[in-house]
Amino acid sequence: MLRPKIPSNPTPADYLAPPVLVEPTAIMPSAQVPPPAPVAPAPTRPTVQLTPGTALALVGSGTAVVLVVGAVLVSMLLAVAITSASLAVCALVIRSLIHADAKRR
Repeated sequence: MLRPKIPSNPTPADYLAPPVLVEPTAIMPSAQVPPPAPVAPAPTRPTVQLTPGTALALVGSGTAVVLVVGAVLVSMLLAVAITSASLAVCALVIRSLIHADAKRR
């Protein structure tokens, strides 16, 4: 089942095919075609025109994005701070309980 299968070679390695003869063909001249007229290159990028309203919208949307991202980051930082403070309080309480239990014995 897990044995590799060795492919069989249908033709021997020392067998070479005879060379193929290629006969030259006659070249017939065709009618002369004039070169195409040069075409003016199309602009690669369309021009962007900013109106005052568009600029104001861009500034407003950028400000909104910055405020939203800032609020998310601050809330994440606050969540980490609250979690670490509660873990510190739990550690102090557990330490106090263990210390008081060891003192009683």
